[in-house]
Amino acid sequence: MRVYLGSDHAGFELKNHLVDWLKAAGHDPVDCGPHIYDAQDDYPPFCLRAAERTAADPEALGIVIGGSGNGEQIAANKVKGVRAALAWSEETAALGRQHNNANVVAVGARMHTTEEATKFVETFLGTPYSGEDRHTRRIEMLSAYETTGELPPIPAHHPQQEQ
Repeated sequence: MRVYLGSDHAGFELKNHLVDWLKAAGHDPVDCGPHIYDAQDDYPPFCLRAAERTAADPEALGIVIGGSGNGEQIAANKVKGVRAALAWSEETAALGRQHNNANVVAVGARMHTTEEATKFVETFLGTPYSGEDRHTRRIEMLSAYETTGELPPIPAHHPQQEQ
């Protein structure tokens, strides 16, 4: 599987480890940078590139890495067609794929050991989307909002009124 990776300075070493691990596991990693360590690096230039390339390659998945993974997830989710999930356990990595059909996983390099983070990525890559109707319906609502900017209707059985 082709896997696009991007990080900031805090995720640089983990990204490099994952590139090597992905190659050894038979995947096709594409390193979107950074390619040198610079403590001043910001995540948007690299994570947005990884996310854009993932969105343009429907058979691929992406990985964005930073200190916590939060900013990297936010950046990736700015790209149309990306559904980035922050993984902090094997369960959250699996659920991101099973329920949300996430195509990018965000990992915090300062939050986990290299072994833990690698296991999250392995779980993410190895977990298929469930395809259940309820999950597909929700993803379609988000995709429609992303395209049109129109909020989905509130279900009729809810007493809430639009303000």
